[in-house]
Amino acid sequence: MSQPLCFETICVKNRQFQNLDYHEARLNKTRSDLFNLHGKWELSKLLHIPEFVTDEPHKCRLAYADRVDKIKWELYLPRTIRKIKKVYDDAIDYSYKYNDRKDLNSLYEQREDADEILIIKNGKVSDTNFCNVAFLENGKWYTPSTPLLPGTQRAYLLNSGVIEEADISENEITSFSHIRLFNAMVNWENAPELLIENIF
Repeated sequence: MSQPLCFETICVKNRQFQNLDYHEARLNKTRSDLFNLHGKWELSKLLHIPEFVTDEPHKCRLAYADRVDKIKWELYLPRTIRKIKKVYDDAIDYSYKYNDRKDLNSLYEQREDADEILIIKNGKVSDTNFCNVAFLENGKWYTPSTPLLPGTQRAYLLNSGVIEEADISENEITSFSHIRLFNAMVNWENAPELLIENIF
């Protein structure tokens, strides 16, 4: 393909797609912005759950540009997150869900003995390697207004009033008590939650 590949990772639980409207909106925005393609794809018609997919959570990974490149299905295995290391990159750009993640992978390699990274860009908190984040203060959860990639679960949680956007700089991290990591495969109820002291 001449265009860069992008992808969507969609959660399938109990053989049902989760938050499909949000994935469809992001996919169609990406196709319009990057490829100047304005015809809308309807994911409910494009995707058909195979028989081997059970009720357990599965990942549906749809890679695409001007057309579908590949659709992959696999059982989802959650990760254990105990420690998070701050890493820094003022030039990184992942405003679309590109298949090419080499810059993110390079930052992830800096994690030392941590399980995950927290990317700081121009002094502001953004995302981890695979997740958006939220911070707890006085009973309210705040997600950075400067994510590298605004995720579909993040959009759902904002629209539902579960989290609020806030400008969060690196030096404000310690004013919160907890951090939570979530993405399309990790809903709010199952999101890993760590004390702020576990970020270094």
